[in-house]
Amino acid sequence: MTLGTLVLIVAIAAVLLTVVMGIFFRDDQENWIISLLQNFCGVLFIFSGWVKAVDPLGTAYKMEQYFAEFQGTFEDTALSFIAPIFPQLSEYAIGFSVGMILFEIILGLMLILGSSPKFTSWAFFLLVGFFTFLTGFTYLTGYVPEGVNFFQFGKWGPYVETNMKVTDCGCFGDFIKLEPKTSFFKDVLLMIPALIFLFFHKSMHQILSASVRRGILWISLVGLLVYCMSNYSWDLPHADFRPFKEGVNLAEEKFKQDEAISNITVTAYKITNKETGDVVEIPFDQYLKEYKNYSDKNIWESEQVKSEPDLVINKISEFDVSDPEGKDVTGNILTDQGYSFMIVAYELKGKSSSKEITVRDTLYQLDTLQNGDEQVIERSISDIVESEQTVETYQWKEDYSELWSDKVNPVVNRAFQNGIKVFGITGPASSSKLDAFSEHIDAVYPLYTADDILLKTIIRSNPGVVLLHNGKILKKWHIKKLPKSYDQIKNKYMDQ
Repeated sequence: MTLGTLVLIVAIAAVLLTVVMGIFFRDDQENWIISLLQNFCGVLFIFSGWVKAVDPLGTAYKMEQYFAEFQGTFEDTALSFIAPIFPQLSEYAIGFSVGMILFEIILGLMLILGSSPKFTSWAFFLLVGFFTFLTGFTYLTGYVPEGVNFFQFGKWGPYVETNMKVTDCGCFGDFIKLEPKTSFFKDVLLMIPALIFLFFHKSMHQILSASVRRGILWISLVGLLVYCMSNYSWDLPHADFRPFKEGVNLAEEKFKQDEAISNITVTAYKITNKETGDVVEIPFDQYLKEYKNYSDKNIWESEQVKSEPDLVINKISEFDVSDPEGKDVTGNILTDQGYSFMIVAYELKGKSSSKEITVRDTLYQLDTLQNGDEQVIERSISDIVESEQTVETYQWKEDYSELWSDKVNPVVNRAFQNGIKVFGITGPASSSKLDAFSEHIDAVYPLYTADDILLKTIIRSNPGVVLLHNGKILKKWHIKKLPKSYDQIKNKYMDQ
């Protein structure tokens, strides 16, 4: 679905609501235009909040991206004292996520019901203003070249999409991906009804009695809170809008997307004159002939214009897995014939520390001795030397490691004993860290590494378990919903 289609559907719903209110609540509807705006914004906010309520962790991950961007922006400025706040805020990202989702949906209901018009109009104005600032900042980072701070306005260059660290605003979760530029202008347009509500809140409709409105809001708040928590705390999102949904054949999709990416070609170059700001686009062949005219990087800045891929490229194209030595094992995983269990954990939770240890090495001396007609080589100790080495030690979170040893291992170890392939994938980690964790949880299966954002996309659980068959995702389990035995999984999901 596109943003245009969504706006059309919301507009139709708003018109129908306004007509129904005009029929059944004629005395409460003073201004039809303002009522239509109330219903339009209310429906839009309810839908926007709902697609995020389906996946609160996704919104929390997006917030962590924003916090990291803000931290980097403020670190090298006079406001550097603000930077340390953002890592602390990241620790509460899920709380902020649920709170914002609930606020957005309840505010949408308040607009439709007409609850507390003055408060609602101000709340709507402030929330839209906050969204406008957020998406505006993200969009403007597209003008900030690599190595330049956002506040160094004089060093801004032409807009380059890849300059943005947060490339998707997350306004509609994974249901609709909006570029920050599109989302920014959407929020700017929403400021129009926000200002209208501020100045004409007395003309906003109010339906039903005050007590009924309050009852609806409180019941909705409690129900939504439970719904949000069920979608991350004790189960996976009930609707999966991400590429790694059940039924997707990862092997086929990965091959198609890799092929589509390899077929992308450079069609032209966009040339920018740094002195005048003039931009021209030159076809690829012509640019090669005239390269010397634009080779002075003090004057010209060039950007490749590439052809569009034949199909939509998503996160499956980034499914790249390595073993502890850095060897690519993606092909082995995707082309494996039969069933396999993939344990996914974007982070192995624990703390690491370094300590110095003394290592004793023995130096030997080899002597050749004559024993009759034979020569015998004799080894003797010549010296013992000591050296200091730094080693990493790990202290794992016990409640986290118990999820592996008490919940995951009893299931996958039984599968492993029955000849089923089992492996774990975690975020970037050293081989020593992987070895230490494997030993701590008594893992009989290998641990691999991949990009942590990719792993967060695959499953909203840390750890989570994925059942694959010939490269296809058959089933995904939140750690709290994982069956207690391999036999339960085998009887229900695997061929007998």
